[in-house]
Amino acid sequence: MSKTPLSFTIFLSLTLFFFPSITASSITDRYLYGGCTQQKYTPNSPYESNLNSMLTSLVNSATYLSYNNFTMVGGSQQDVIYGLYQCRGDLSMPDCATCVARAVTKAGDMCRGSCGGAVQLDGCYVKYDNATFLGVEDKVVVLKQCGPSVGYNPEGMGSRDAVLGGLAGSGGPFREGGSGVVRGVAQCMGDLSYGECQDCLSEAIAKLKSDCGTADYGDMFLGKCYARYSIGGAHQASKAHGKSGKGGERTFAMVIGILAGVAILIIFLAFLSKICGRQGK
Repeated sequence: MSKTPLSFTIFLSLTLFFFPSITASSITDRYLYGGCTQQKYTPNSPYESNLNSMLTSLVNSATYLSYNNFTMVGGSQQDVIYGLYQCRGDLSMPDCATCVARAVTKAGDMCRGSCGGAVQLDGCYVKYDNATFLGVEDKVVVLKQCGPSVGYNPEGMGSRDAVLGGLAGSGGPFREGGSGVVRGVAQCMGDLSYGECQDCLSEAIAKLKSDCGTADYGDMFLGKCYARYSIGGAHQASKAHGKSGKGGERTFAMVIGILAGVAILIIFLAFLSKICGRQGK
């Protein structure tokens, strides 16, 4: 039976032990969707070692950057692994770090033994795979959520369309706006060019308007971008579209120091695991 990499399991255990806020229920940690590749890796293989390094790098990097991507190379092409994470553009760094750690934990539990996996939480996204996807536009619908219809209200729907139009015409990978009781947010993955971002968001917004119709809230997640709106706070996660608070700052100062220590411990345990594996053969 496939297992989660030993050193990565220990890393997650220590992280969750020192940072109980990571396991606490919060709107940014709300699970939206996820999936795993069918292909499996061989236990104790170079790929498993690279996967362990990848997941650790994603968590470490999220303590100081809201987006990053990595490519872990190996002795052969089959050992190469690609990965990225991205936090919602309005999250503070403490909340970003907490969210990514939570997403990586979810991916590790859900995709044990799989070569690739992806998890979208309300506040962040994590993906890794042995097939390259970095810089590749992806407009496949991965999640659609529409609230109950409130009937056609010219004022409400007009404001919604204006907000979504403003998001489509704005610049930058993260966009938010509002008009009256309508709030909207949209974001592209950081590995897309400006033109690819515009193309992806235009399609997401068009699908959101056509598929959700007169719903009081809607979410449209494509492979590399998303668009969301809420009318009158109807969205069950509408609070997630506001500025994140300072709750995560209580643990953020600890994250930096302890992650550095844990990283050293991971290297030692990975080395020890390989030695024990050879002796057990």
